[in-house]
Amino acid sequence: MKVLVKAPAKINLSLDVLHKRPDGYHEVEMVMTTIDLADRIELSLLDEDRIVIQSHNRFVPDDQRNLAYQAAHLLKERFQVKKGVVIGIEKTIPVAAGLAGGSSDAAATLRGLNKLWNLGLNLDELAVLGAEIGSDVSFCVYGGTALATGRGEIIKQLPAPPTCWIVLAKPFIGVSTAEVYRRLNVDKVQHPPTKEMISAIEKGDFNQVCSSVGNVLEDVTLSLYPEVAQIKDQMKRFGADAVLMSGSGPTVFSLVEHDSRMHRIYNGLRGFCDQVFAVRMLGERHTLD
Repeated sequence: MKVLVKAPAKINLSLDVLHKRPDGYHEVEMVMTTIDLADRIELSLLDEDRIVIQSHNRFVPDDQRNLAYQAAHLLKERFQVKKGVVIGIEKTIPVAAGLAGGSSDAAATLRGLNKLWNLGLNLDELAVLGAEIGSDVSFCVYGGTALATGRGEIIKQLPAPPTCWIVLAKPFIGVSTAEVYRRLNVDKVQHPPTKEMISAIEKGDFNQVCSSVGNVLEDVTLSLYPEVAQIKDQMKRFGADAVLMSGSGPTVFSLVEHDSRMHRIYNGLRGFCDQVFAVRMLGERHTLD
C-alpha cells in the first residue's frame, strides 16, 4: 500500500519577533500562507520495523536529521506501531530557503502515515505532535493561511489572501536560522503591522496586504548576504507590487497582481538567480481524506 501526499511551501507575509522566552525560544507573531510550490511525499508500507528515507536530492539527509524521519519515528514511538515505512521525498522546494520545506515534508508525513497506519488522528492532534518536531510543523499540518504565535506552534486560521502571483527567487546560498536569531536585537527592530495584515486578508484588500508586509529578520540576513538585497532590488525594479524575504531567508518573494508583470519579473530574475519560481497562493487548509 502507498500513500501520496503534497507538501507545499509557505511564505511569511508578516514575521515579527516580540522577545526571547525563558525556554530559549523567541516569541513570534507570523502571518503565513501556503503556496503552490510543493514537494511530493510517497509513503510505502514496510513489513520490517524500520524507517527508510529515499531521495535523489543530495542535500536531503536520509537519517534521523531528516524531519520526515523524525515525524515517522514520533508516530511509531507514541502509538507503538510495529510496521515500518519507506518515505520517498521528491524535492521541488529549495533546501534551507526559508520556505519550511523540511517542516512541510514532516507535516505531510504525519498526515500520510495517519492514513497508512490507520491511526485515526485529526488535524489538531497531528498539529500538537508536529510542534514536538519543529516550530513550523504545526502550521504545515494545517496549511492554508494562519496567524502563528508562541514559538510558531499556536495557530489561528485566517481566510485565504487575495489571489495573486508569487514570484520567488533563491540565491545559491544557505542561511542559518539560528545565526540570524542570534544576531537579532529585538529591542531595535521595527515591528511590522501584523494587525493591518490580518485586516487586509480578512477584507480581501490586495493593496493593503502589499503595504503591510514586513519581516524583522530581513535586515539581519541582508547585512550578512548582500546578494539577497540585490534580488530584492531587482524585483522592485521589475515592478513587483510588494517584495519581502521569507523566514530567515535567503529566498525573496514578490506579490504580483498582473500576469504580464509576473512574466517580466520571472524572466528578468532567471538570468540573475539560480532558482526562480512563479506560483499561486493556495490559501485553503488541508483536509484528511
